[in-house]
Amino acid sequence: MNHHPHPSYPKASIAVLPFVNRSADAENEYFSDGITEEIINALTTVQGLKVIARTSSFAFKNKNVDVRTIGTQLGVSTVLEGSVRRARNRVRITAQLIDANDGTHLWSKSFDRELEDIFALQDEVSLLIADQIRANFGHLDIQEHLVEVPTKNIEAYDIYLKARYQHLMWDGEGIRNSVALYEECIALEPSFSSPYFGLGYSYAMFGSWGGDKSLLYLSEAKLTAGFKLKPESDLGYFGKATLLFWGQWDFRQGYDFFKKSLAINPAYTEAEEGLCELYTAIGYFEEAHQAADNILRINPLSPNHYFTKANIYYLSRDFEKAVECAEASLKINPRFTHAIALLQLCYIHLKQYAKLDHFLNNTPLVERPEECRVLYQLVHPDEEIGVDISQVSAGIKEGVGGNLFPWQLFLLVHLGEKELALDFLERNVKERTGQIINFKNIPLLEPLREEPRFVQLVESVFQAKLLPPRRQKTLPPKLAPTAKALMPAPEAERILGDLEQRMKEEQLYLDNALSLRILAEQLEITSNKLSWLINEKTDKNFNEYLNTYRLQDFKIRALDPGNAHLTLLGLAYESGFNSKSVFNTFFKKETGMTPKAWVKSNR
Repeated sequence: MNHHPHPSYPKASIAVLPFVNRSADAENEYFSDGITEEIINALTTVQGLKVIARTSSFAFKNKNVDVRTIGTQLGVSTVLEGSVRRARNRVRITAQLIDANDGTHLWSKSFDRELEDIFALQDEVSLLIADQIRANFGHLDIQEHLVEVPTKNIEAYDIYLKARYQHLMWDGEGIRNSVALYEECIALEPSFSSPYFGLGYSYAMFGSWGGDKSLLYLSEAKLTAGFKLKPESDLGYFGKATLLFWGQWDFRQGYDFFKKSLAINPAYTEAEEGLCELYTAIGYFEEAHQAADNILRINPLSPNHYFTKANIYYLSRDFEKAVECAEASLKINPRFTHAIALLQLCYIHLKQYAKLDHFLNNTPLVERPEECRVLYQLVHPDEEIGVDISQVSAGIKEGVGGNLFPWQLFLLVHLGEKELALDFLERNVKERTGQIINFKNIPLLEPLREEPRFVQLVESVFQAKLLPPRRQKTLPPKLAPTAKALMPAPEAERILGDLEQRMKEEQLYLDNALSLRILAEQLEITSNKLSWLINEKTDKNFNEYLNTYRLQDFKIRALDPGNAHLTLLGLAYESGFNSKSVFNTFFKKETGMTPKAWVKSNR
């Protein structure tokens, strides 16, 4: 069948929706989510296959949305749905691959395995999905295995999935819960690297934003232990980069480790998000925008990524575009506190008190509403908005206070308390407090910009030798290179001739279960070579190639008077088609007519 995705969508692209938990125990949700994430991660290793990131796929969890709508929103050609049922030591996975353009079911299968075979099962499912995408949408080089075995201790792996489930809540409570579970996992299986990396990241973030700097030493220790077990790990490099960037403000080494993480897994959006935040902090706004746009290409429904883009605009003083991106973030998650707080600041800069007041009165989880109103009055003294400046200014505390933005610092600056503001800033720069890492470009600190102490702080933190190299200017796009030949031309012609002869003489296409891998084994070549050969020499994907033979066979059968008693669909099945929708769609594409109309015009 020839599939025609939206012209702007890559042909080989997929969104893996969260597998439904069919277990009797609702608490097994962590297990079905974990299996989904593992399949997503496995598919991202297939070069040339666009795989939507977990955050965006999971935006459709527990929602009854048509796959065609999902395909449009995520920009993909295929959608995978499935379910997981766990009972004692047995696991049953069902999965179905659907064409997001027209809703056609391309493939479905059920798997029953022992829990101890969970990694082999994940590998089998992922390979079959990749094979089906290749068969329907064109050549992909697919490895022999897509899933590695991280541990032989299935109980420890189960605890790790619980920890990861909590970790991916991306909030304080979730991270705290994950820490306890990661520790439990390590105690049970000290040779399992993944929980060390999860712990290292968690401690780095708590130490950077929570004020307890001793956690940064714990982070270093856990990451070191993890790297001893697995020296090359995208999770590990991401944790190390997080520690260096957020915990120590080491921009150059943080950059290096973010890049190492992305070199292993280019689709790891959390790592590219971290790199984007690093670019933003040091004022590399062009590079930050490029990174943010790339993240949103594969994770288009992430509220955090939209906030990150909004923050770039905010720090570069494009407040209207910052508002647009923050609003896009809140459209996905109305309770996302980062975007809420950023909108508060944007309304101040845009001098839109009516919007700000309405927002503060009608939005849950706003940050420091009274201080926000006072700050507006201080920034715009020409407006009388009826707030008591003295009441708030008298209660300014020295600490950052756990908010995303340092409201106390902003108030001190705009109350004219420059020395106190600089004391506050120096102290928090020395402590490497996460909330002020962007201080060089925060618009509300403009009154401090020419102060010698501020200039000295900027020079000490952002001197050139401490920063990563700037990305070279983007060059005009080059024409896509021709796909690398996987076999010499004479061999390709010989095998293609052998294939066509077999198709005609043995009618292999009549087997509706014939797969690329099965056919490759018969030809004694790899499935990657056969996929490349068919795509390169016939300009068809595997299923188009087979269906071309099936279509010709159907036409002969349909015009045979001896088959007049059979239905057209029955004849189609006898010709090797295994789906009514596939048959009808392919027939109309090739002939411009329905099967019934074609038969009538040719009898």
